[in-house]
Amino acid sequence: MSKNPLASIPSFGPYRMGPEEFDAAVEQAMASIPADIRDEMDNVAIFVEDDYVPGPDEDPGTVLLGLYQGTPLTERDSWWGAGSLPGRITIYRQPILDICTSREQVVHEVTVTVVHEIAHHFGISDERLHELGWG
Repeated sequence: MSKNPLASIPSFGPYRMGPEEFDAAVEQAMASIPADIRDEMDNVAIFVEDDYVPGPDEDPGTVLLGLYQGTPLTERDSWWGAGSLPGRITIYRQPILDICTSREQVVHEVTVTVVHEIAHHFGISDERLHELGWG
């Protein structure tokens, strides 16, 4: 794949944002989640990584903005807490920056991605998220 000839023009991205500012956008997105929903989140941690690395059985061109790994709340039962690892939400910085051309777009995409991955923690499917406009 050839390099985007418009990438060097600031308005055609990728948007440049340091890790600290990106982390702050993730924190802002988390703070925008209503407190009653945040209070229901159970045994899940949120991380920021630079990029998603596809596994050996995945298409090497796979691009993800975020990923939920764990057992959704809807699938947990009484045995779940005994030695289970916490769920993990990962937000991938570079893919988000690659599709954005402004700080406002980054904040928006981070917020949509955080909401999307939290929804998976609550057991909401990709299909339903797309129906709701959070795809």
